[in-house]
Amino acid sequence: MKERRVIGVNERVPLSHGIPLSIQHTFAMFSASVLVPFILGISPAIALLMNGIGTLLFILITKGKAPAYLGSSFAFISPALLVINNPKLGYEYALGGFVITGLIFMAVAILVKFVGVKWIDVVLPPAAMGPVVALIGLELAGNAAQNGGIVLTDTYTHINPKFVIVFLVTLLAAVFGQVLFRGFASAIAILISIIIGYVAALMAGIVDFTQLNQETWFDLPNFMAPKFSLQAILIIIPASLTVISEHIGHQVVTSEIVGYNLLEDPGLQRSLFADGISTTLSGLCGSVPTTTYGENIGVMAITKVYSVWVIGGAALFSIALSFIGKASGLIQTIPAPVMGGVSFLLYGMIGASGIRLMVDSKIDYSKPRNLALTSVVFITGLSGAFIQIGSVQLTGMSLATVVGMVLGLVFYILDRLGLTNDRENEEMEAAEAAAANDIAAAEAGGASGSETSR
Repeated sequence: MKERRVIGVNERVPLSHGIPLSIQHTFAMFSASVLVPFILGISPAIALLMNGIGTLLFILITKGKAPAYLGSSFAFISPALLVINNPKLGYEYALGGFVITGLIFMAVAILVKFVGVKWIDVVLPPAAMGPVVALIGLELAGNAAQNGGIVLTDTYTHINPKFVIVFLVTLLAAVFGQVLFRGFASAIAILISIIIGYVAALMAGIVDFTQLNQETWFDLPNFMAPKFSLQAILIIIPASLTVISEHIGHQVVTSEIVGYNLLEDPGLQRSLFADGISTTLSGLCGSVPTTTYGENIGVMAITKVYSVWVIGGAALFSIALSFIGKASGLIQTIPAPVMGGVSFLLYGMIGASGIRLMVDSKIDYSKPRNLALTSVVFITGLSGAFIQIGSVQLTGMSLATVVGMVLGLVFYILDRLGLTNDRENEEMEAAEAAAANDIAAAEAGGASGSETSR
């Protein structure tokens, strides 16, 4: 059987092949990337524009050696909604937090250049990072249910059967698409489920075309300047550690796919710095933070097309879409139950990815320190607990991240001082294992003696 040809990172392909390959990448990121601005209540056009620009900058700064598409980050949805829903703040102040987040990315990139990446495991070890990632999805589960119209809210004072049907159709299409679709279809299962849900919504008569009719064919994205507030910044920035960890994980996975270590060449410091510049520019222009996208990594793994020229083409398509007003208006006609059905699965997948991080890290939960870290971070994020510092309120995933960092640092210091009981527990386990081996050897010897006596 002939193996599929690999298209290398720097390999150019003919336009006849490159255009459909680029469109494929655009479709792979499209549904997830526009979902973030949709949830935050802004036009998807500005996100598409800044995602495209950010991707081109990423390719340039990494010297064309790191194939990656920068899409809208889900990690900031929860803290951004806290800022947006605060009557004293609003989306402009969330943008200020995004700008500071990008600057933090660039500062971490400089730090990585001089000290490496091992310190991240000290500040937020896997036993704390796993539940923090999971909380991103779990904290938003109620939001997905509300959009789906399957719970009562101020917006939905009664259960509308049409909304429930559209929600279920979309959710089932997304679930079974993940399981049954093959090849390229599996990479755009979310997009296909949105289309199926949209058709169901049209049949149910719940699609409002008002926004589409108001849009022109060609239009400029809605730019917005950031405003800065210490309260908003402190709510937003804890998510940056999660995205930094996600970025590193994506670079490791992509390294395995393309066949060389991207952490060394072009270097993690370059990819982090590029991500930081992209996020800062997005915040300054009114868009959402960016991050490397797993959807596009999946496309590379399936197609064996790693060319940065193809990904750059996808970025250009994204930029072009941002100036087509009718396209932006059409996206905004998607009813809430459709996006609720999609996000119901996506948020669950984000939660599951946190659990997967804990499994892949092979965390030893026989160690009391690991069990305590995971337990406290989870319960902090889900309990509704908050800390009020003047006008600043930390709650949910943001508070859980801070608590995980503090505990992680404290446990590290106690380890260095030799005060933790990990060594004692390890010695006990070693003694128990040795005793078990002795018993097994004795039983084996007894069995052998019995055979000899016969």
